[in-house]
Amino acid sequence: MATPTDRIAAAFARAAQEKRAALIPYIAAGNPLPATTVPLMHALVKAGADVIELGIPFSDPMADGPVIQRAAEHAIAQGIGLKHVLAMVAEFRKQDGVTPIVLMGYANPIENIGQQAFAEQAELAGVDGLLTVDYPPEEIDDFVNLLGKHHIAPIFLLAPTSTDARIQAVGKIARGYVYYVSLNGVTGAGNLDTTDVASRLKGIRKHVSLPVGVGFGISDAQSAQRISLVADAVVIGSKLIDTMTKACAGLPVAEQSQAAITAGAQWLGHIRQAMNVARTTSPAGASAASIGAKQ
Repeated sequence: MATPTDRIAAAFARAAQEKRAALIPYIAAGNPLPATTVPLMHALVKAGADVIELGIPFSDPMADGPVIQRAAEHAIAQGIGLKHVLAMVAEFRKQDGVTPIVLMGYANPIENIGQQAFAEQAELAGVDGLLTVDYPPEEIDDFVNLLGKHHIAPIFLLAPTSTDARIQAVGKIARGYVYYVSLNGVTGAGNLDTTDVASRLKGIRKHVSLPVGVGFGISDAQSAQRISLVADAVVIGSKLIDTMTKACAGLPVAEQSQAAITAGAQWLGHIRQAMNVARTTSPAGASAASIGAKQ
């Protein structure tokens, strides 16, 4: 089985070889039901996901919009916590040793069990990366080193407001990829300006040698297509979760898991097809990274 760091690098290498951006869906662990998560992860891989960001439910998700907040609240109401999320990853790994899994969340659940215990348990489960919104890159060298010892990539957010100093700090310690938040505010809000995103990515790539994924505000095939031509990855979450939530509305609990899985996989497959079209119709089939570098 590949090591975690190998899995992330390999996923981006495959996408680059195919001259396309990677597709990274975000889902909230335990939503709509705990039993949904692992089958949903497998279904999203079949639909075209290159990496999966798995959200750790937290009671105060300050960077998330209402869709993801409600998903987290729903998962917490069903008793889902960090230990359950790690168990889900371990279960997923029984059938898939290739697809990278990145945990996304906040520092509090990790601090509750301790950084050392988290790193050990996450490595054992098969976690590839960790993105925590509220761990400042300038202040967590020890934790970054600890994650590295356990083959877990520390992944960081950058935003339109990020200074050159912050971008440089992230460029020095990040592994796997960097997540550029294309809009100020919370997840699922606003409209994308692709030209501005391309310009920002050019500045980021001066200091960051890793692939750069773009998320926030990507809600349909058109926006995914546009971003896929300037970014190394398209990250999409709120609309995916909203699609699954609507598919479950009014259904008996026994039918909700399959409805969510079917709706989520179909919708993500549509996004992947749109990104593939963007690749084949872009100039000379240029890769996302090369297009971004030319802006």
